[in-house]
Amino acid sequence: MKSDSIKNGMINAPHRALFHALGLTEEELSRPLVGIVSSYNEIVPGHMNIDKIVDAVKLGVAMAGGTPVVFPAIAVCDGIAMGHNGMKYSLVTRDLIADSTEAMALAHGFDALVMVPNCDKNVPGLLMAAARVNVPTIFVSGGPMLAGRVDGKKTSLSSMFEAVGACSAGKLSEEKLREFECKSCPTCGSCSGMYTANSMNCLTEALGMALKGNGTIPAVYSSRIELAKHTGMAVMELVRKDIRPRDIMTYDAFVNALTVDMALGCSTNSMLHLPAIAHECSIEINLDIANDISKNTPNLCHLAPAGRTYIEELDEAGGVYAVMHELSKKNLINTDCITVSTKTVGENICGCENLDNEVIRPIDNPFSETGGIAVLRGNLALDGCVVKRSAVCEKMLVHSGPARVFDCEEDAQSAINAGKIKPGDVVVIRYEGPKGGPGMREMLNPTSAVMGMGLGDSVALITDGRFSGATRGACIGHITPEAASGGLIGVVEDGDIISINIPENKIELLVEQSELDRRMSDFVPKSKELSGYLKRYAALVSGGASGAILN
Repeated sequence: MKSDSIKNGMINAPHRALFHALGLTEEELSRPLVGIVSSYNEIVPGHMNIDKIVDAVKLGVAMAGGTPVVFPAIAVCDGIAMGHNGMKYSLVTRDLIADSTEAMALAHGFDALVMVPNCDKNVPGLLMAAARVNVPTIFVSGGPMLAGRVDGKKTSLSSMFEAVGACSAGKLSEEKLREFECKSCPTCGSCSGMYTANSMNCLTEALGMALKGNGTIPAVYSSRIELAKHTGMAVMELVRKDIRPRDIMTYDAFVNALTVDMALGCSTNSMLHLPAIAHECSIEINLDIANDISKNTPNLCHLAPAGRTYIEELDEAGGVYAVMHELSKKNLINTDCITVSTKTVGENICGCENLDNEVIRPIDNPFSETGGIAVLRGNLALDGCVVKRSAVCEKMLVHSGPARVFDCEEDAQSAINAGKIKPGDVVVIRYEGPKGGPGMREMLNPTSAVMGMGLGDSVALITDGRFSGATRGACIGHITPEAASGGLIGVVEDGDIISINIPENKIELLVEQSELDRRMSDFVPKSKELSGYLKRYAALVSGGASGAILN
């Protein structure tokens, strides 16, 4: 066992003394040491129940012959951080989580790990750490929130943000806004739509790093506790068979994850996280691969914000495995990949039938023949940009309009609130990329305001930052190169015509090349005074198209 290096022999008597100081018995020290990485805290709704999940995991580990030892991981609530400088500290925590978990795991010689994340950056951060540490590892999340209800209709956090926009436009009373505030998020758990947290928890199943139901069993269901116990037991089987993360997270496993991503219509943030996780496995996953997969993968689910169904309904319909079973009918899934169940994908999904054809469309009757995410290229995004195609109304799939340019999210939000954005406009928000933000803020406030004001079928938004998984509409993010790195988005001027063609994967700034050459020759990107972690992050981070990894 790996932990023998800190437990056995005379030389390790001082170490054993410290373990005894923790109250561990000789019997416990004779067993594999299993680190349980808990992202529990009392500020993130998706994490407030994780203490109970961790207790269940500990019991499962002990039942199966291991010694569980808990240590923490941080978590930022993207919803609470949204719309102010706090959002600069969201994406950047992905690397802090990976780094600190790597440090704790390797410093203490754990034989195995159980990762217990839930929200947006914890899942990819811990997957990155799992690849680095590469001891037997399994994931179990805190689970999704149940949908809220207002006027008999299901609601979620995206409904809440859009209600603010509707209220600002005089289309919703303050009394009704208060009702949305009190009813949109009724339980603990990751927010109830196919937003980033639930996207990544579902994709962890698709990658093979979590047991069935990890992405979809609601946080408040007792079956989530049962799943946690089974996860604790399963990690001990991984130890016995010496199955490690890099045995599971192969190139084919990432292709499976991207395929499921397209079928589910996941958050565009998955296009940041999957390449970053793959990078830690020494595997290259780029935007071109994603587009090739999208072209051949039908979109089977329209979960909120793209549609009116929620994660709880995906769970009732059979969950991620039912989606994978549908995809396997056209040989779109590699069924030979090994998983944390110690079985192959094919063995896992066998018999996992689709139980609701309205929630999960049959493979022969999809919402669309192509996937839920599209990567666009053109002079405005030479290295690519990303849009959640499944959440764009038909009218906005092809759009040209005059640019309304803003150098930060706050200025764009003020203009939208003041009614200065008109039908046909293309709102450009720049200097919000990984380097320029820094931290690549999500733009849920501006996009929700546009939707709430009834402009969702006539206004597009583009940014070198990113959009929340709760965003819907013609919202195109991750434009690379970003303005702070000298990208063309930095020289767009008010009134320039921007052409967007999502079916053809194109985005163009329609300005004469001679004029663009003149502008670029004079262009000096704006800089910001930075300090602390954000200064280091901005100096090291790559572009959004490569996953915003640190170089």
